[in-house]
Amino acid sequence: MSQPRLRVGLDLDGTLESMRNSMTDLAAALSERDDLELRLFRTDSRRQGPTDLRLRGRWFWAPWWRRSRGRALDTLVGPVDVIHVAGRAIPPTHATPLLVTVDDLRPLREENARQRVRQLQRAVRRGAVLVVSSRAARHEVMAVMGLERPEIVVVRPPVARVAVTHEGTVLVVSVTGLSERFDDLARDLVDFVTRHRTTMTVVASSSLAQRLRTSGLRAHVVERRQGEEALASARCVVHISDGARFPSFAVAALAAGVPTMARATDINRELLAGAAALVVDENETMDILEDLWTNEPRRAILRAAGFARAADFSPWNVASAYAALYADVARRRSA
Repeated sequence: MSQPRLRVGLDLDGTLESMRNSMTDLAAALSERDDLELRLFRTDSRRQGPTDLRLRGRWFWAPWWRRSRGRALDTLVGPVDVIHVAGRAIPPTHATPLLVTVDDLRPLREENARQRVRQLQRAVRRGAVLVVSSRAARHEVMAVMGLERPEIVVVRPPVARVAVTHEGTVLVVSVTGLSERFDDLARDLVDFVTRHRTTMTVVASSSLAQRLRTSGLRAHVVERRQGEEALASARCVVHISDGARFPSFAVAALAAGVPTMARATDINRELLAGAAALVVDENETMDILEDLWTNEPRRAILRAAGFARAADFSPWNVASAYAALYADVARRRSA
């Protein structure tokens, strides 16, 4: 006799990476499994498809849920074995186990971090399990929140499949939360593309993109939702980040076969080492970029390593990891 399918409530309002909201990619991969039954909903926006559940009173409860208070979510979603959220809202539940993905550490690093910390601590006291993208992130969350290791698990976020880039000619620079470093490098990067008779595309947040467009920077500036288009013409990617988020753009670049360099933050060492060029001494940034641009044997090695590493973050592999976690959490609650 076959085992009954595990019922999972999945919140589509949230993001597991910075290129786009990938909860929909995770949902699509999970829906292909025959051991799960998904119930999809949105805690922070209106339903956008016929398969989304309608949460009665969502507009009223959403502000409460951002403080981990208010009406229990399982009374609105219906009978499920586990609920998974990843956005700003962390609703309480009466009896259903709750998983909370924490994919952005910036709210825990800021001066006004108290509200986010309290929200997460309140959820953990009620039995929620926190999910982070790396061991480095787990150590930081443990330190900030005073939690124990069993309360935080590591599951890599999904990065959707992207087309392989062939004969790219553009320098693509991704900036995530460290605009000052990009400002310091901007002139050298412009000189670099001028010398190599090519162009530069900068992928940034909406606010940074707007600032750069009015700064006179000699570059094509796009927002993160256009990141996949930028990768299609990339010869090299420079990923500039503060280490507060999963390096999704860098992983997407690896999947596209584009040689990539990134700062040697703790999370980048853990996730990208061996597949990307990591910059330890930032004074060597331009020398490393020059080598990455011109050294064909090294480019070939990094392309092959990048393809292999990116496979670890495919939605299907990530869905398998989450399915195992859902089953484990549900089993522990029923034991």
